[in-house]
Amino acid sequence: MRSLGFDVQIAADVSEAARLLSAVPADRRVALVDPRFVGHVHALRLGLTDPRFPAATVPGALTAQPESRPALARALDTAAEAVGAGLPTGPAGVPVTDRTVPGRLALAMDAGGTTVQRPELGSLVAAVPTDGPAREAAQLARDAVDDEAVRLRSAVKAHDGFFTTFFISPYSRYIARWCARRGLTPNQVTTASLLTALIAAGSAATGTRGGYVAAGVLLLLSFVLDCTDGQLARYSLQYSTMGAWLDATFDRAKEYAYYAGLALGAARGGDDVWALALGAMVLQACRHVIDFSFNEANHDAVANSSPTAALSTKLDSVGWTVWLRRMIVLPIGERWAMIAVLTAVTTPRIVFYALLVGCSFAACYTTAGRLLRSLTRKARRTDRAARALADLADSGPPAEAVARFGPRLGGSWSAPVTALLAGALMVASALTQPFGSWHTILAAVVYAMFSGMAVSRPLKGALDWLVPPAFRAAEYCTVLILAARSDVPGALPAAFGLVSAVAYHHYDTVYRIRGGTGAPPRWLVRTIGGHEGRVLAVTVLAAVFTRTSAFTAALTTLAVAVALVVLVESIRFWVSSGAPAVHDEGEPA
Repeated sequence: MRSLGFDVQIAADVSEAARLLSAVPADRRVALVDPRFVGHVHALRLGLTDPRFPAATVPGALTAQPESRPALARALDTAAEAVGAGLPTGPAGVPVTDRTVPGRLALAMDAGGTTVQRPELGSLVAAVPTDGPAREAAQLARDAVDDEAVRLRSAVKAHDGFFTTFFISPYSRYIARWCARRGLTPNQVTTASLLTALIAAGSAATGTRGGYVAAGVLLLLSFVLDCTDGQLARYSLQYSTMGAWLDATFDRAKEYAYYAGLALGAARGGDDVWALALGAMVLQACRHVIDFSFNEANHDAVANSSPTAALSTKLDSVGWTVWLRRMIVLPIGERWAMIAVLTAVTTPRIVFYALLVGCSFAACYTTAGRLLRSLTRKARRTDRAARALADLADSGPPAEAVARFGPRLGGSWSAPVTALLAGALMVASALTQPFGSWHTILAAVVYAMFSGMAVSRPLKGALDWLVPPAFRAAEYCTVLILAARSDVPGALPAAFGLVSAVAYHHYDTVYRIRGGTGAPPRWLVRTIGGHEGRVLAVTVLAAVFTRTSAFTAALTTLAVAVALVVLVESIRFWVSSGAPAVHDEGEPA
């Protein structure tokens, strides 16, 4: 217990335990452990030191963080009143072990409204034997399992991709242990991964073959560190709100900064690939919002009768299909490995071509599967799911006004059809109308009206999860197309910066929702205009500053303004005491 950071005191009975616990400062975690406990240290570590849970229990032990200590105190008082000053007794006076005391206390806390976490121990042993033979059996079971080996295995995510599982995790887990034994934190490793990726981007920006080779090597090293930080967090149970924020945002920052580095390097060699870089970022962000929206729409669906889901479960029993399906969606490990190798041996243009082709195929594959599941399942979506989709839609003041005072759509498919139609109309106008045409502004106004109509009713339909991706694609593609068609120097890099700032806002929204704290405040969404407000603003800027350098300056100013507002609010939230300690165990594609 001392090795886990606890001060140890011995209590003779429940009343004394309550008295000793009451003397501990209110801002400290406390634990109750039977001194006859037999088991692995890591079992106690999992049960008593995970900071994500206000209260947790394993056989023979119970812990409570400051917010759960009043519930523990009430449970102890109830136990003391029931049995007096002694330990509880069983039938015919047979003593009940202290394993039952933490169990009863945990049940009492659960009944009082305090959720008590019960971590899965797997092969780890945690027991309070009642006699000599039972103790000997528990000790033999404990000695038969290597505590450290289990701890190392559990540090690795259960559902990683093929490249990560077979080419990174076999050694990164040992790097994580090395870091833990030297007192390094996951946040420090995360920061090192970001710095390494930024150096990789800088190397790519040199535009030389040596720089490209160095960039590929450094990008792979950054990914090793990226795996290590999560494994270190799981190995040492060092979860934190700051770590959640860094983990949620740095992966995207690293990848998109690397895209910018490749585009700068290509420009030094006379090849302008900014449109391809922005296209790759847009495609990747849209893939993610499809994943996020589908998952949130079905987060707490009442039923799942989809034959497609049943087929997927059946295929999971065939080992090679699992790895094949994980690889073809081009998750972060496979994607970064491809980028690194192609950077070292080819050109930035080929890297982006490969990204666009690979990610397009992956997007089609995953979206088709989600569509089939949605159309073939019978599920009742909840108010929480509808609220999450509305938050992910990122509607600004124009769409809000239309949703409140405009016509309401009917029909189960009306929302996604309207959103997709609005997005297609906006993108088609940006593509076909002359750059700076006032007709494009009119299209943006119509887009805003349709967007409001799409969210005018709760998004509980089978395909309503398509609404946020439709809006993301429309906004990002409009910015990309207008910047590409402007023929103004610097417009595409400025557009890259604007989409990066907006995409950060959308990722931030996702992770707040996942943490159970809800989306960013409405004032933030209104301040940065919502998706339809930003589309309208960019079309107006294109019309006012037609084919002049002022268009680049305007896009840059808009990007900086959005980034400042979003980042300041995001940092304020994630360093606050109310932010959740959420760590993503299901890596997005």
